[in-house]
Amino acid sequence: MLFPTLVFHGFFIIVFALNWLMRRAGDWRQIMLLVASWIFYGWFDSRFVLLLLGSAFLNWGAARLILADPARGKAWLSAGVVANLLILGFFKYYGFFTHEVNAAFDSLGWNASLPVVDVILPVGVSFFTFQGISYVVDVYKGRSEPARLLELTVLMSFFPHLVAGPIVRPGHLLPQLRETPWLSRGAASTSLVLIGWGLVKKAVIANELGMQLVDPVFSDPSSHSALDLVIASYGYAIQIYCDFSAYSDMAIGFAGLLGFRFPRNFDQPYRAATLQDFWRRWHLSLSFWLRDYLYIGVFGGSRQALWRTCLALFGTMVLGGLWHGASINFVIWGALHGGMLVAERLWQQFRPEGWPRLPAWAGWFVTFHMVTLAWIFFRMPQFQDATALIGRIATWQPGALIASPWTVGMIVLGMACQFGPPDAIQRLGRRLQVLPFWAVGLVGTLLLLLVEGLRGAGVAPFIYFQF
Repeated sequence: MLFPTLVFHGFFIIVFALNWLMRRAGDWRQIMLLVASWIFYGWFDSRFVLLLLGSAFLNWGAARLILADPARGKAWLSAGVVANLLILGFFKYYGFFTHEVNAAFDSLGWNASLPVVDVILPVGVSFFTFQGISYVVDVYKGRSEPARLLELTVLMSFFPHLVAGPIVRPGHLLPQLRETPWLSRGAASTSLVLIGWGLVKKAVIANELGMQLVDPVFSDPSSHSALDLVIASYGYAIQIYCDFSAYSDMAIGFAGLLGFRFPRNFDQPYRAATLQDFWRRWHLSLSFWLRDYLYIGVFGGSRQALWRTCLALFGTMVLGGLWHGASINFVIWGALHGGMLVAERLWQQFRPEGWPRLPAWAGWFVTFHMVTLAWIFFRMPQFQDATALIGRIATWQPGALIASPWTVGMIVLGMACQFGPPDAIQRLGRRLQVLPFWAVGLVGTLLLLLVEGLRGAGVAPFIYFQF
């Protein structure tokens, strides 16, 4: 069930009505939200609803053991985190691992192999697994109060953020589950603007760029000119931003209409003048998760020797790349970002005295193009495919041009979003709050029908569904 579809909007209208009719019903409201979330998730594959339930039970049990046996709290914490990682590892990396091991056996001439199992990747498994790890760690560190099984199951299954984030911390969402929801006119207007803008970014900009430019060019780069490859690389940078930020905007908007407040997940990342600033603007909930639970929690953060700080930066980004999937290209993508972050840190530390700082426009130009270069490895399935594409650009191979004024216009529009007022959504929401609810609802309905007409043959799944 995809957000930008009439089916989902019909589903949401029912949940919205029940949520506010049951706003004082306590646990019964939570049960309703849980059942609705299972229906939403089961629409993709009903078999994995049990995985959701089992994952919640696992993390609830681990937290209970930590609190019941403080002397062995660290051991129970380790067991809970390892169990979560084993679930994630099996679904995301088992096929890759067995393929590589069997290939190694074959190369050595050994007549042995690991059993090959066709593992289906559950939608959103990375996100709800990280949600569970956050809960266990936060309970151990005292950053979150323990939750009842019902509360934790709702936290991990809540449909607005279930399949692609934002990763909402337990200490942020659990208190909201326990209180009576409230919806102001301003919050409702801002939520509707977020949903509408998300619909446009996903169903118009991202879909058009994907179908008309990025997919055709990246699927067969040898058949396209270097100019097409450059434009398509810019196109993918805009596509993945519009696609992913659209999901976050709509998730925040739908949660807002149900009385929940989610943190902002994107903050105009392509206006960043350094890579460090980029990661303070891109997928904020994952960036902060990697910072708090890996960079600081595992590697020790920046309060240590410089070489260890650089190692922590690099290691965090490589593991962040590996989190996206079992592919050497994801590791390279993470390593490129890690290497660039290390280079920035070393330059800050050892920049010769008196050397001028890089102008903001130059910093932006370099940062954006380094991020775009790394996206090529993220997008291409194999390492040799990415290097072949980059090589074709470097040698400036000629050929026919398929990029149209329409797709170039989508790229320009997506880039223009990066440099508008950061609070444009909130401003528009405040202006709309003077309208009666029926008028805002009518505008939202017309926008949905308009997007339905513009997206033509259909809307592709969100890119981050596969992670």
